[in-house]
Amino acid sequence: MLAKSKHTLPPPKIQKIARTFRWYGWLSFWTQLGLAVSSIAMLIVAASGKKFSSETGTGIGVGVFWSVCSFLALSMTIYFAFRYTRIAKGLLREPDAHVHPRKADTIQLLRFAVILGLVGILLGLFGAGSSLGVLIAKTISQPPGIAITNPNRIVRALDVFVVLANFNLITAHFIGVASSMWLLEKLHLHHH
Repeated sequence: MLAKSKHTLPPPKIQKIARTFRWYGWLSFWTQLGLAVSSIAMLIVAASGKKFSSETGTGIGVGVFWSVCSFLALSMTIYFAFRYTRIAKGLLREPDAHVHPRKADTIQLLRFAVILGLVGILLGLFGAGSSLGVLIAKTISQPPGIAITNPNRIVRALDVFVVLANFNLITAHFIGVASSMWLLEKLHLHHH
């Protein structure tokens, strides 16, 4: 007679932690990924539109630089969100507590994700602030009621895309930070 393979479930406390990590991991992953894709699409449109424009020295390039930096940080936090789902899978797959992902490693990952998310928010704020500064300068420099003779003074839709991309990146980072902090809090609550 063949021995029956018995897969025992981890304790209910571990199952609850795993469900929380899986749910918040996927929510954070897909939301951040969607915002990242829309941001990069806006930046590509803004960059390609700038190539075809005769404008020079608009200053919006600084906003694009900070957007790219924020996007790079977001790429890492998206990866961390995916890692949360793998932690959940590891908690449910292995009934032996000695094989589970280590609590100290998980806490370190969550803390690093929070710090990286806050850095990403700061980079996005630099991008949004510099882009808004350029848009405000262009708006103030336009004489009221007179035809604009200098095309560098015109506020273009492409300039606004850079601002929107930065705000999408800030929102994505906020979601990542909130998810990581929530998971960190839940992890501490379940282990006390």
